[in-house]
Amino acid sequence: MVNLEWYRTFKAIYETGTLTQASKILLISQPNVSQHLSFLEAHIGKKLFERKPRRMVPTDYGKLFYTQLIGPLEGLERLESEFRYTRDSDIPLTCIGVSQDYYNIKLVSKVASAPANLVFEFDDLPVLRDNLMQGNLNFLISDYCGHEKNICYEEILTTEEILVASSTVDTSTLEHTSSASEHEIEQWLLKQNWYAYSSDLVLIKNFWQENFKKRPNIKPNLIIPDFHALINTLAVGNGLGIVPDYIADEHLRQNKVKQICKNLKNTSSKLYLAYNKNVVTSEQIEMIQEILG
Repeated sequence: MVNLEWYRTFKAIYETGTLTQASKILLISQPNVSQHLSFLEAHIGKKLFERKPRRMVPTDYGKLFYTQLIGPLEGLERLESEFRYTRDSDIPLTCIGVSQDYYNIKLVSKVASAPANLVFEFDDLPVLRDNLMQGNLNFLISDYCGHEKNICYEEILTTEEILVASSTVDTSTLEHTSSASEHEIEQWLLKQNWYAYSSDLVLIKNFWQENFKKRPNIKPNLIIPDFHALINTLAVGNGLGIVPDYIADEHLRQNKVKQICKNLKNTSSKLYLAYNKNVVTSEQIEMIQEILG
């Protein structure tokens, strides 16, 4: 079996060009460097360097060997470094299931300063929930709140699904008709272009049921299953959509989109942080709560 230190020694010699410099990098003696190289050449049956008076010149096979070795070896060194960092932080590697939308809006600016290694998993909620129950995730951020044994659910955010429009949409009819009936508002809404989050129109249906007590007769122009992408499309498009308020906040402040029909009712939902209290450490919980705060 090949000793991985032989590979490290070969890499150091190749990149420094001398046994002396390689020994300084590896913090071992020059005779040990020479011995590692001899063992490696004997193992693979090829000469890797021409020994010159002041420099080790790689052979053609040595050059080929380096190109094949450097990627996997650097990958192992990165892995070693990452686990050393996790170990030094006293907080275990932490796996978190979350939607890409929430990550992009709420977490992307905070996670780089986390005091431990974080692994994020983006997937459909049923998959993430199963991974949490099976112990493959430490935490789950979602709108799901169950009653499973040992699983704790902490409410972290209450959101409203609001009706927003592209800035190019002409809303003068609504603005100048404050006494418009529900029927007139509904008819105006039905005539607009709609950008939906999902093909089942669940958010639009909930909004319609809440306000007009019926199902909407809408065929969306676009279906974009990512709120971050949906709000960005609304910002440059010409349509209406329903999105969580925390997704729309920044675009509303910058007047890239506008909230309309504010007198109508909005549906709301809650987001929860879920974790198995018997699996995660108190340090992990405190770290995640700090990130979410």
